[in-house]
Amino acid sequence: MAVMTVDERAAFLAEARVGVLAVGREGSAPLAVPIWYDYSPGGEVLLWTDRESVKYRAIQAAGQLSVSVQQESQPYRYVTVSGPVTATELPTEQQALRIAARYLPAPGAAAFVADTLSETSVLVRVRPEKWLSADQGK
Repeated sequence: MAVMTVDERAAFLAEARVGVLAVGREGSAPLAVPIWYDYSPGGEVLLWTDRESVKYRAIQAAGQLSVSVQQESQPYRYVTVSGPVTATELPTEQQALRIAARYLPAPGAAAFVADTLSETSVLVRVRPEKWLSADQGK
């Protein structure tokens, strides 16, 4: 299995795929959960979650995380990116809508944001530093 080029892996990560967030936890098994995210090549990975969630508490404690995405049909491909959390902030409605719109049609995305965005929402920014990738089609 061949690795992807820098441009191939960035483009793959930028596609609308459900990611799997992985974050270490002291005294417990690592947390691995599905997550919606946003990414543009060359930028940061953006995750929207809730400040009261298990995943946010784990991210906050670890200060770093990994996100893995895959193609579930042949040829199998995957990209995993890891890096430090660079910032956490209250997401704007536009940021939340951009993430939701990757996974839902426009009316559904708008409704999801209206129902979910709150004062406990948090946007987590992650700087990609380490990349792993494979492409069975190469």
